[in-house]
Amino acid sequence: MQYGFSKNVNLSFEQAVEKVTDELKKEGFGVLTTIDVKETLKKKLDIDVEQYTILGACNPPFAHKAMEAEQEIGLLLPCNVIVYRKAEKTFVSAFNPMIMETILNNPKIQPIAEEVKARMERVIAAM
Repeated sequence: MQYGFSKNVNLSFEQAVEKVTDELKKEGFGVLTTIDVKETLKKKLDIDVEQYTILGACNPPFAHKAMEAEQEIGLLLPCNVIVYRKAEKTFVSAFNPMIMETILNNPKIQPIAEEVKARMERVIAAM
């Protein structure tokens, strides 16, 4: 099973971060965390890498349902979305939540994961 959905977008890095954030909002997700990997690696290791940002996206109603079904699912949350540059191109990728269902083997997670997957696929398709 593919663990994420990815798309090469015709946007600058900054435009892609802004657009994916807007598309996530349309699907009921907020961005709880933003990790600037490029900045962190430069600061901590003095390594230069291309732009790379991890967005921790959360849809509170789905997170609540998932936590009711599986208490420790927080280990797999939030749903990460990444925006990065590679070879002068910008990519946006989202985590496939169906992976949670396969890891947990909890049938209560499947319908939640399916709905979140459909929303994440729409986010990536809209990019």
